[in-house]
Amino acid sequence: MDAPEGSRPRRALRAAGRRARRPIRRLARTSLRARLLAITTALVAAGLAIGSGVVISALGRYQTDRVDDRLGATVKAMSMRPIAPDGEPDRAPDPQQLGPVFDVLGFSYMVFLRSDGSVARVIYSPGVDGRSEPRLPRLDSSAVARRAGRPFDTPGQGGSGRWRAIAVGLPAAAQSSQLLTGLRGGSLVVAAPRGDIDATLARMRATSLVTGGAVLAGLAVLGWFAIGAGLRPLRRIEGTAAAIAGGDLTDRVPDLAPPGSEIGRLSAALNGMLGQLEEAFAARAASETRMRRFVADVSHELRTPLSGIKGFTELYRMGGLAGPGETGRTMGRIEREAARLANLTEDLLLLARLDEHSSAGGTPPLDLSPMDLRTLAADAQHDVRALDPSRPIELTGPGGGPPAAAPVLGDEERLRQVVSNLVGNAVAHTPAGGRVRIGVGTRGGRAVLEIEDEGPGLAPEQAERIFDRFYRADRSRARGGTGGAGLGLAIARSLVTAHDGRIELDTEPGRGATFRVSLPVLEPTTAHPPEPEGAHRPEREGPPPRG
Repeated sequence: MDAPEGSRPRRALRAAGRRARRPIRRLARTSLRARLLAITTALVAAGLAIGSGVVISALGRYQTDRVDDRLGATVKAMSMRPIAPDGEPDRAPDPQQLGPVFDVLGFSYMVFLRSDGSVARVIYSPGVDGRSEPRLPRLDSSAVARRAGRPFDTPGQGGSGRWRAIAVGLPAAAQSSQLLTGLRGGSLVVAAPRGDIDATLARMRATSLVTGGAVLAGLAVLGWFAIGAGLRPLRRIEGTAAAIAGGDLTDRVPDLAPPGSEIGRLSAALNGMLGQLEEAFAARAASETRMRRFVADVSHELRTPLSGIKGFTELYRMGGLAGPGETGRTMGRIEREAARLANLTEDLLLLARLDEHSSAGGTPPLDLSPMDLRTLAADAQHDVRALDPSRPIELTGPGGGPPAAAPVLGDEERLRQVVSNLVGNAVAHTPAGGRVRIGVGTRGGRAVLEIEDEGPGLAPEQAERIFDRFYRADRSRARGGTGGAGLGLAIARSLVTAHDGRIELDTEPGRGATFRVSLPVLEPTTAHPPEPEGAHRPEREGPPPRG
C-alpha cells in the first residue's frame, strides 16, 4: 500500500535533517582543540571571503563607472552633431581611420540605428578589423526610450566577452544632418569592451584566493599551537581531577591564571569543591569510625548486664542457689541488671530521636512550656544533699552573687534530666566533702544554669571528648571505680541543643570543672511568675540520675 502523498515530503525533510546533523555530531566527537581550530578557521575564512568580495565588487563598480562616464560623454557629444575626425561635419568618416582614435577615447563601437532598430550607419565597428563586436539586443525607438540613456551589459559575438553599451535617441538637430538623413526617430549606440575590467577582476579573485588560502594555512598552524597553549591549564586541571579520582584528595589545582579570568575562577571553584570533598570524605571516615566505636561500646554495655542475667539464670537452673534467701538476692541482682539494660535502651532511643531531629530539622521530641530554671536549681540543691549530706552546697547566681530568675520555654522533664546528669557527674567525680556550687540567673540576654565542683578537673584532651557517647574519663576519678555507660553528658548536650541552647565546660587539671547550660530567655509577659528561692517540688518518680 502506497504511503500518503503528504508523508513523503516530511520523510524527505527528516532524512535531510539527519544528514545535515551528521557533520555536527562528528565535530562534537572530536577534541576541543580541533573544534576550536575548525570554528576559528571557518570564521577567518568567512571574514576573508566577505572582505575580498567587498573589495572586488567595489573595484568592479569603480571601473564600470569610469567606462560609463566616457560612454555617456561621447554619446552626448555625438548625438547632438556627428563630427568627423578631421573636424568637418556631415561627412562620413572612414571606419578604419577611426579605430585608433576610438580606442584612445575608451570605446570601440559606434552605430546609428533606425527607428525599427536596424543599423543605418556604422561610424566604427571592430568587425572591420576582423575583431569581435557586441551582439546588441533589439533597440527600436521604444526600447531605447525605456532604457532612458542607462548603460547596460551585452555579450559579444560568439561569446567572446562582454561589452558595455549605451543607447540614446537622436535629437532633431542631429537628424537634420546630411549624414543622418532618413533617421527620424533613430538612435545612437556607443559600446566599449569589458575585457580589461573582467580580466582585472579575475586576477583580483585569483590573487585573493591564493592569498587567503596562504593566510588560512598560516593561521591554522599558528592557531593549533596557540589553542594548545591556551588549553594547557585545562589539561593541568584534568590531571588534578584524575589524581582526585585515583584517591588523592589532597591534590589541588595550581594557580594557572589571574583570579579574575575564566581559568582562575574555574580553578578557585574546583579547589573549593575539592576542599569540601576532602572534608566530606574525612567526615564520613570519622563518622564510620565513630559508628564502629559506638557499635562496639553499645555491644559491650549491653553484654555486661545480659551476661549477668544469663549467669544468674543458669546458676538458678543448675540448682546452685541454696535456700530462698540466696534465691531472693539473685533475683534482686537480675532485676537490677534488667533495669540497667532498660535504662541504657531508653537512653539510646532518646539519642536516636534527638539525632533524627538534628539531621532532618524536624520538630524535637519535647513538650515545651514556660518555666523557670530556679526551680531546677533548687531541686538540684536538694538532690546533692540527699546524695551526700556531708557535702557543702551553695546556690548562687551565674559566677556568684544571689540567684536570679531565669525564665525559659522548655520541657521541664527533659531539663531535669540534664540537671540530674550534671549533678550526678559532679558528685561521682569529686572527693567526699568537696564543695558544689549551683548558679542560676541570666547573663548576656540568656538564661544560665551552671554546676561547679572542686574535683580534680580534666585535661584538655579529656575535656574535648567529655560529651562523646560512651566516653568516660579515667575511672580513678570516680569514687569506688564505678560509673555509668558514658551517655549522661551526651544526652545532656543533645537535650540542650534541642532547646536551641548550648552546654559548655570550663575546666583545668586540679581546679575542678564548671558545666554551664545557657538557653534563650523567655519574655517576662509569657513566663510563669518566679517561684520563691529554695522552693522544692514533690519527689519525682523513676530511676536515679545516670552518668
